[in-house]
Amino acid sequence: MMDRVTLALPSKGAIADPTLSFLSDCGLRVDKPNPRQYTGSIPTIPSVDVLFQRVTDVVYKVSDGTAQLGVTGYDVVREHPHDDLIVIHPDLRYGYCKLLVAVPESWVDVESIVDLAEVALDFREYKRRNLRVATTFTNLTRQYLHEQGIHHFTILNAEGAIEVAPTIGYADVIVDLMQSGTTLRENHLKPLSDGVIVESQACLVGNRQALQDPVVLNAARVMLEHIDAALQGRSYSQVTVNMRGDSVDTIAARIVENPLTRGLQGPTIAPIYSAEGGWHTVTIIVSNKNLLSAVEYLRELGGTQASVIPVRYVFLESSPTFNKLQEFLAGAD
Repeated sequence: MMDRVTLALPSKGAIADPTLSFLSDCGLRVDKPNPRQYTGSIPTIPSVDVLFQRVTDVVYKVSDGTAQLGVTGYDVVREHPHDDLIVIHPDLRYGYCKLLVAVPESWVDVESIVDLAEVALDFREYKRRNLRVATTFTNLTRQYLHEQGIHHFTILNAEGAIEVAPTIGYADVIVDLMQSGTTLRENHLKPLSDGVIVESQACLVGNRQALQDPVVLNAARVMLEHIDAALQGRSYSQVTVNMRGDSVDTIAARIVENPLTRGLQGPTIAPIYSAEGGWHTVTIIVSNKNLLSAVEYLRELGGTQASVIPVRYVFLESSPTFNKLQEFLAGAD
């Protein structure tokens, strides 16, 4: 049994700061004594040591067991698959991007992957060379192009500003990550309409063998309880209104008639001790997408002075993601 658990987090790149913000919002604040250090801690889980690494190295550290848990991009996991690496939580809801194929805007007749396949054949026939593709995602790019029937190409492993590769003549097309598309447009590139290879976001990964250890599994459980509760909480608000009625039962019956105001379990109703009498405070948890409709219905019932508070966490009977992890590990035995 292990004494300590190592969690690898991104040290730099697009998801580095968002990862720290996300964990903090989940009640898993990361303490880093010195910005130049590559270690830290999570007070909520005293058994966990934090190791800051590049997103690619997070995958390698977790896959070889140096770290037992980690946060990285799903695109990196797909590019560097390992048998001992499993995706524990694929949907952390930040770091959204797409790995896609982009071509020069001047290629006005090239809009789809089929068009690109024809260009590759033309290059082979008339220019006597392969289509040159610049990317850092060499494995995914090679696999994707072959699956699309494009075989006459050369992969150029590029670093840095890949978007300038076609402009300077280093490559013909690129395969790169896109968030807003601004960088592509500024470099006179356009994505192919059907050229998305992977849709990616930040994900929580773990070492398959290490998760058999009770200490590691419990650290994963605590993380997933906080993460699931925080993500669930984003979808709800707590609504409180003052309402007049003959009794708690009468008010409750009118509220639960509408599915929008039934809440997660039902309304909480308490008497208000005032000179007028007959007033009650009603508190319910309402889905954000139905918030205004729920408030309007409460108004129809006589509700007034509605106040709304964002819900930070919704802890269910247990963490759904942790339950899935346990099922997976049991099936892997």
